[in-house]
Amino acid sequence: MTETSPSQLPERVDVLIVGAGAAGLMCAATAGQRGRSVLALDHANKVGKKILMSGGGRCNFTNLYTSPENFYGENPHFCKSALARFTQWDFIALVEKHGIPYHEKTLGQLFCDNKSKDIVDLLLAECRAAKAQIRTRCSVEAIAPLEQGFLVDTSLGQVRCESLVIATGGLSIPTMGATGLGYEIARQFGLNIIPTRAALVPFTQHRRQLERQQELPGSALAVTASCGEGSFHEQMLFTHRGLSGPAVLQISSHWREGQTVEFDLAPGRDLAGWLQQRRAQNPDSYLHSALAEVWSKKLVQHFLQRQDIDSRPLKQYGEIELAEIGRRLQTWQLVPAGTEGYRTAEVTLGGVATDGISSRTMECKTQPGLYFIGEVLDVTGWLGGYNFQWAWASGHAAGEVV
Repeated sequence: MTETSPSQLPERVDVLIVGAGAAGLMCAATAGQRGRSVLALDHANKVGKKILMSGGGRCNFTNLYTSPENFYGENPHFCKSALARFTQWDFIALVEKHGIPYHEKTLGQLFCDNKSKDIVDLLLAECRAAKAQIRTRCSVEAIAPLEQGFLVDTSLGQVRCESLVIATGGLSIPTMGATGLGYEIARQFGLNIIPTRAALVPFTQHRRQLERQQELPGSALAVTASCGEGSFHEQMLFTHRGLSGPAVLQISSHWREGQTVEFDLAPGRDLAGWLQQRRAQNPDSYLHSALAEVWSKKLVQHFLQRQDIDSRPLKQYGEIELAEIGRRLQTWQLVPAGTEGYRTAEVTLGGVATDGISSRTMECKTQPGLYFIGEVLDVTGWLGGYNFQWAWASGHAAGEVV
């Protein structure tokens, strides 16, 4: 198996895969294990770039609690078949087969103990064992359907193939080489594209809001973020541009421009009732001292200033007044200015419409031999390893039949 750019490509292969990321490499290994001759191409200088940078360099490679309910798409049922036939337990077994140490962080998220490169090495080892070939620095320039199969023009020459698999990913993180090639190919063959947008992405705030919270970047707290039908209990992080952290990334998939996001800043606690209890227990305690049991001193000061609340001994507040203070401090409603866009988005919402794709094989219903897998499809997972599991499952589903 070769990962460099030789001067010549094979003239013909059974399976040509465009994109050597998570889904493409899984498909290559699976198809190769069936005895198919496989070639995976990638225009980047190395394979699996998003794998390498994921999870802070430790790759959140799957989630223990993966289910179809953790995915978005116009057809929420589309992902069920592939996820059921290659589960998180199947990928965990592969990780253990290769002796890769891993751990659960939170909420079922599994990370490598060492480096993300362990997962890339696993996939490359599986491809080597299956005699699947890989070429980097090779871009696709044109695709022509033949009576049987396809003729693909690349920057390194022409290749004929029986099965063509598109595993080009979405538009997120263009510095990693993301392009819209997969969508262009889908349109060429008459498939619809569900409008795309950045997902799992930080919010930006208006300049005036940022000026009011200029002392907060780096501060984090647990919140429940809600918008539309979505609600997530995770950490929120203040940044120089706005808001980030898992809660914000999760709820960004539900947010549309102009909508309000509601943050419960003290989840699991009735702040109004809790302050009444604190007044009964320690009436001479100041409001800001009591709230320091809930938030950092910096956050307490900011939240009080934002609501224009002065800090006095708790005994100086009436019962109704203290309850109102609790309610005002508990809930923060924000209309974000926008998001940071594809530049920092972890995934792309939307993509190739799944009504034109077989949920069992990932094959295009109107063009035999053409397959779409991974992020290029209109299937998007939550934060926490779900999108990698979709890559493994969809890549495996196509690899079993190409």
